[in-house]
Amino acid sequence: MVGLSWRLVAPLCLAFATPAFAQDASSWCKSKFGPDDQIGAANNLSPAATLEAAKLIKTGKTYSLGVETNAKSPAYPPRAFSITVVQPGQSAGATIGPTKTSYNDDIINGWVGVGSQIDGLGHVGIDNVYYNCNKAADFAQTGGLTKLGIHNVPPIATRGVVLDFTNGGQAPLAAGTAINKKEIDEAMQRQGVQIRKGDVVLLHTGYLPVADKDPKAFLAGEPGLGKEGAEYLASKDVVAVGADQWALEVIPFEKGVGAFEVHQILLAKNGIHILENMNTAPLVADKAWEFMFVLGPSRITGAVQAIINPIAVR
Repeated sequence: MVGLSWRLVAPLCLAFATPAFAQDASSWCKSKFGPDDQIGAANNLSPAATLEAAKLIKTGKTYSLGVETNAKSPAYPPRAFSITVVQPGQSAGATIGPTKTSYNDDIINGWVGVGSQIDGLGHVGIDNVYYNCNKAADFAQTGGLTKLGIHNVPPIATRGVVLDFTNGGQAPLAAGTAINKKEIDEAMQRQGVQIRKGDVVLLHTGYLPVADKDPKAFLAGEPGLGKEGAEYLASKDVVAVGADQWALEVIPFEKGVGAFEVHQILLAKNGIHILENMNTAPLVADKAWEFMFVLGPSRITGAVQAIINPIAVR
């Protein structure tokens, strides 16, 4: 990422390169949805759940959960992003046809994992084994994933829940603060909500504004989901988990927890999608603790991730 020093990113890069604890893939990798499954926890979506989520709409107010994506967006190194606007065949003011049609097109040159994004099930694995026992050598091709691609993600229209860990925005969490079962249960009790099968759960830490104020600090550490918290949410059969920061999980990682092990628990072991850089503050400001969550990721064949702008409706 432009503007980031090696001193800042080296600890994370080295941590990511550290071999994971030895695990027998056969003990964790098989999907309960069958050997051919490629959508993971999205199997918990249903027409009935969508109809129930629609009943949460009382005012019709919509919330854009995505942030803008541009060259200044803080991103995990070496990710970067740029856009070029062109006017093909229109040099020197040339136009098309008798009505003098002119037009602009755009070219994106960048990584998909920049800004608000959804992590596909082919993003993070354990020792080169990914969700449902798919081995990297068998599906991770330079021209696109042949399995677990983002194009497999079905339309998501289900109940969403946001859990506020900032006391209504009064006390944003500090980097390195872990959110685990205790914190999740306390937030649910404070807000009077429960997490149900098929839900999308968003964590509000108050950390997103740091991205604009101090991009280096934003990437250097963050409050986020801990290992126990990830296992707890997975036990509730949620479809996706997101947060208002760039990696979902707490950084520095908890003592005894591996590099990006929360990603491993959610994506590789449970097929639960991860949503990063979610703009949760407007939901918290309105105390919109539950809502209808709608997302249709771009269906780029074989892509690992997608830039997204989910919509909450209440």
